[in-house]
Amino acid sequence: MDKVLRGLRLPENVAPGWLVVQLLGSVVILATLLTTAETQPLVWTAYGAAAACWVGFLLVHERLPRTAAGLLAAGATVVAPVISLASDTSALVIGVVMLGRFAALTTPRVRVIVATGCADIALCVLGGLLADVSLGETLGNPLGLVIILLFGLNRRQYRIHLAQTQALLEQTKRAQAEQARAAALDERTRIAREIHDVLANSLGALVVQLELAEALMEKNEDGQALERILVSRRLAVDGLAEARNAVAALRADVPPLAQALADLAQRHGKMNETEVSFRTEGEVRAPAFPVVACLVATAREALTNAAKHAPGRPVTMVLGFEPESVRLAVRNPLDGEPKQGKGFGVTGMRERLAQVGGRLCAGPERGEWQVLAEVPEPDGGDHG
Repeated sequence: MDKVLRGLRLPENVAPGWLVVQLLGSVVILATLLTTAETQPLVWTAYGAAAACWVGFLLVHERLPRTAAGLLAAGATVVAPVISLASDTSALVIGVVMLGRFAALTTPRVRVIVATGCADIALCVLGGLLADVSLGETLGNPLGLVIILLFGLNRRQYRIHLAQTQALLEQTKRAQAEQARAAALDERTRIAREIHDVLANSLGALVVQLELAEALMEKNEDGQALERILVSRRLAVDGLAEARNAVAALRADVPPLAQALADLAQRHGKMNETEVSFRTEGEVRAPAFPVVACLVATAREALTNAAKHAPGRPVTMVLGFEPESVRLAVRNPLDGEPKQGKGFGVTGMRERLAQVGGRLCAGPERGEWQVLAEVPEPDGGDHG
């Protein structure tokens, strides 16, 4: 039984209401023609032409909607002049069915439907005047056409509104799918940046220490090599701790920005045996968490780059609180020409700052390598 029902299923572009309307209209027209007592050849000619137009409409409605609309309009116009000439209401019934169905179509324009309806009403009045029928009948028949015309236009408007609603729903679904895709891409970018900030920085510093240890072992300076290996072990432990902190960052409170940067500077100087000075300028306040996370990650990346490209050279880190922004500057002396790295450190810093509306400047400046990050804070943050 289910297979039979699936076989009888209408095409997707044919709504069930369409079948009901067409079937009902066909039954009404056929019953009217079979039960009419009309004998005038002129009236039967109009009936035949109208019936032929209706059959043509049924046959080409899906394939040629404009032609089908023209057939309905022609059928309604043909039968309109003989409504008052007919001996019963058969002509009025046929005219109402065809004009009402024509007015409900969405293919023709509204002005075309109204013009056709007005022409049919005028022909109906003219036929009544020529047939010399009563004034009530002359005006009553056109009134029926007016009512069905308005009803058809209302039905047409409903169908258009329904189609627009469905189109808007589909558009919304597509927009939601695109938004979900964009969110997934953003999340992938964020994860990649987090991996770089935590693992790449820690592993980069670890590689530097191991390279130093290898060089010292080649010079038979085993004592200093062992010291570098111990530093490498501490770096690995700290890297693991930073990875755990990154996972817990969304659940736990982070220290204030100034404190976080001071701890980072102290830890970096101790591990790399480098002088790292840190100071703040302006009135210290507590920026929003995204700003804190962004600037801490930027400082970590800048210190790692300094250890790679200028090992042992002093580093200066300044955190400035301005009325409408927070600035972080990390500087270290250059040893010769600046090296062009192949990593994604600067790109990652720039992307992270862009997410919070900030900007990054990185490059040589007066014999130093400078990383300058600035994040706007129009409301000035929370003072603390």
